[in-house]
Amino acid sequence: MKSLIAFVLAAAGSLAVHAQAPQPPEIAARNYVLVDLSANHKVLAERDADTPNDPASLTKLMTAYIVFNALKEKRLTLEQELSISKRAWDERKGDPSLMFIDTTMRPKVDELLRGMIILSGNDASVALAEGVGGTVEQFVAMMNRQAQAWGLKNTSFTNVTGLTEPGHKSSARDLAVIAGHIIKDFPEYYPYYSQREYSFNKIRQHNRNLLLTRDPSVDGMKTGYTEAAGYCLVSSAQRDFPNGKRRLLSVVMGTASKEARANESQKLLNWGYSAFDAVRLFDKDQAVSTAKVWKGAVPEAKLGAEGPVFVAVPRGEGGKLQTQVERTDPLVAPLVKGQRVGTLKVSTTAGVAVAEVPLVVQEAVPLAGIFGRAWDAIRLWIK
Repeated sequence: MKSLIAFVLAAAGSLAVHAQAPQPPEIAARNYVLVDLSANHKVLAERDADTPNDPASLTKLMTAYIVFNALKEKRLTLEQELSISKRAWDERKGDPSLMFIDTTMRPKVDELLRGMIILSGNDASVALAEGVGGTVEQFVAMMNRQAQAWGLKNTSFTNVTGLTEPGHKSSARDLAVIAGHIIKDFPEYYPYYSQREYSFNKIRQHNRNLLLTRDPSVDGMKTGYTEAAGYCLVSSAQRDFPNGKRRLLSVVMGTASKEARANESQKLLNWGYSAFDAVRLFDKDQAVSTAKVWKGAVPEAKLGAEGPVFVAVPRGEGGKLQTQVERTDPLVAPLVKGQRVGTLKVSTTAGVAVAEVPLVVQEAVPLAGIFGRAWDAIRLWIK
């Protein structure tokens, strides 16, 4: 049996006519997506976001994620020195995106990460892949396994640099997922993406992300270019608002120039911040509802979200929302803290879906004693 419990946030009896979703500006890009990471990864705007394309150096987002994970698992350290293979050195023959390492050097992992992220160095990418995976091929397999684990159906990797090859592809939406995981899972390493320049071996190079110098709220993330891909940019910005910080992430693919990818990304970010409000519905650890528990040491369980609940709504629509808690009854003890037992659905009073948030048990509910369990078993049978 499904139980629906409505919590109306709007004024009682409000029959206001709701405005249509804001229309994004014209974006001169083949594919794009704009995501509000602070509001349950709400997609604010998109065009052909699931179309697989050449991702160019945006590939290095996944390369970095796998290296960050190796650091987390202590299979690697930032101070660890890695040898440079001829394969890594050979990258200088095909592309100008280089850190300029050679086989006589033993750079630290930290230096190679800066070379890959800030300078988009293909040579640094290969060196890190070999350091983590043993071979580039084994590292690529790790990248694809991670993509599959996240359910990225429009992504497959054949290399770690983003050079054009048959079968090497990703979509704007999939790249937004990868970038979002970096921001969420590895906040300690995310500052690499905001560094504007880096010098290695007395060679000073600048980050190609022009928004880092134009918009103080932009603190990442990655540029890309090949002839097949066009000019691409994943950009992330965080701005302060009265109800807290708000982070937007844009992905533009297939623009005409370096300037165009920066301008179109800026246009998307500015529009997202101005056209939508982030509404805080519930705080962390705040109970959204309570639910009857059978065979439990206590009669009810408190249900809430795993963290604060923000939703993105068209500007001015924040006071016209309603929420529903949907769960499958009966809830039978034992229940563990953090166990998912339902979904919080947020919509406008006109029924337009805004967000769906998993609901979890906030406090564990152990089994009742033998007599309590027996009594509830009889009541459930009768019910």
